[in-house]
Amino acid sequence: MTDAIGVTFDNGPKLHFVESPPTPPPVGAHCVVTTRRGLEVGRVRTEPRREERTVGHLLRIADEVDLEAHERLRAKADDLKWLVRARTRQADADVKIVALEFTLDEAALVVSYTAEAQAPLRVIAQALMDHTEARLEFVNVGPRDQARMLGTLGRCGDGSCSSTWLQSFSAVSIRMARDQQLPLNPEKITGPCGRLMCCLQYEHDLYRELLQGMPKKGGKACHDASGVCGRVVKVSPLAGTVELRTEEGAFHELPADEVRRIKGGD
Repeated sequence: MTDAIGVTFDNGPKLHFVESPPTPPPVGAHCVVTTRRGLEVGRVRTEPRREERTVGHLLRIADEVDLEAHERLRAKADDLKWLVRARTRQADADVKIVALEFTLDEAALVVSYTAEAQAPLRVIAQALMDHTEARLEFVNVGPRDQARMLGTLGRCGDGSCSSTWLQSFSAVSIRMARDQQLPLNPEKITGPCGRLMCCLQYEHDLYRELLQGMPKKGGKACHDASGVCGRVVKVSPLAGTVELRTEEGAFHELPADEVRRIKGGD
């Protein structure tokens, strides 16, 4: 176990824990850390805590020279990103350049991209070699990582979870949307990354608990108190009700705990 502090970088909200010095910087301070990539500028997000694994160590609080160099290299990387995108279009290459990031000493340039097939790394490298002597590191990122790095809006109108606070990506299935009675329309249940929305998983356990004992959609059930029988066309776990459609075509919304399922009616 090591005393560590959580820092974030420009490419998203994920916390990276680095070894803390005896006198840690305050939360919110910019700092220079050394990681596998090299020297990077991050921002302190947590108080010191005990962690089993760290990704580097904190060297110092970033001074004005560090911050100016960081901004200069960020602007240079952004210019090179547009250059590389133009070159890949000229080469008719099926690749998307997501981001370019220099280390603080300009010793390395990390190129994040996405491609369905073999990426034209040689084309990208040739476009960059005339403008930097930095070591090139290529990283193929997935759709959710793209959203994290680029910053996107969710369907809620706020920043997407992946670009504002989410620390890891969990599996999201279409079953989660079904259990929450959401329309299975891709436009309604997918996020800006083109994958199922991460927020579908947040309340899924609650919906599974509420659905226990409730009639299944599509099955047959009866409400003994009123004598209404029909097929279940809608289940509302939060309201605790089901909607039955009778053979005559009438619809009745009834308390789920008063409805009896008919065996063999599915």
